[in-house]
Amino acid sequence: MPTTLHTTDIPCPLWRRLLALVYDVLIVVAIVMVVGLLCQLATGGELIRTGTATSVPAWYQVLQGLVVAAYFISAWRRGGQTVGMRPWRMRLTTTVGTTPSLRHSVIRLLVAAAPLLLLLLEPTLGLHPTLWAVLVAWTVWFAVALFNPRRRTLHDLAAGTEIRLLG
Repeated sequence: MPTTLHTTDIPCPLWRRLLALVYDVLIVVAIVMVVGLLCQLATGGELIRTGTATSVPAWYQVLQGLVVAAYFISAWRRGGQTVGMRPWRMRLTTTVGTTPSLRHSVIRLLVAAAPLLLLLLEPTLGLHPTLWAVLVAWTVWFAVALFNPRRRTLHDLAAGTEIRLLG
């Protein structure tokens, strides 16, 4: 049963969300590095093969995705705050002010991560155009908040969540 959170009814401004995201990107990079180190140690340094082409095992990519997903989902479920959201005094809630359920969290994560599917175009488009496409997609995802009265992004709208300021 979701619990009511101690938040204001004031939606969080987009600029604060983006600054919190910078903090979370640093956490994600650290997580990815630790998982990479552990996998390199477990495979005797043979995890990623280089030569004429770089080869990264599919299981490793899936593992990294699952670990990053677990970080966000567990943070949202355990109080509505990632590490990046804490100093900016914001909390993820449902639209009625409760802690997001697992369903809310998974939907939010999948929609937020959807632009990463554009990376599959890299063999066709090349690296730079593909990265620009991902950046443009995420810009659109977040730009929705500029026009929404509750400052909800595309992934918030899909999941039935919003980010509110703490009281």
